[in-house]
Amino acid sequence: MSEPSERKTIPIQDINEASKCAGSEPYALMVLGDSMMPEFEEGEIIVVEPSGLVKDGSYVVAYVNDEYIFRQIVKREDGWMLKPVNPLYENIPVDDLDVAKGVVIMKKKPGRRSEQKRYI
Repeated sequence: MSEPSERKTIPIQDINEASKCAGSEPYALMVLGDSMMPEFEEGEIIVVEPSGLVKDGSYVVAYVNDEYIFRQIVKREDGWMLKPVNPLYENIPVDDLDVAKGVVIMKKKPGRRSEQKRYI
């Protein structure tokens, strides 16, 4: 496998700063980088449900180490971890599910109506 790609960061504004949407409304983000490959490719659009049910194996947008990150949340014997799908990236141990700020409910390739996958 190749080495991890260069890290790309786009700041996510507080929902009330960015729009007139309520904090509980779903929103869309574009996947950047290769940390979630092969399940999520760079450029795909993910739809995030802020009030979605977080459970073992959910794909989530989490707030950890003063930044938002897209990972899979996985239960371990000693707690929880945020796990990248790509094994070139490290797992991030977390104390509880409070770090999850939304659950991915769908992904879609831009411009291709028929190519989508649901996660609920």
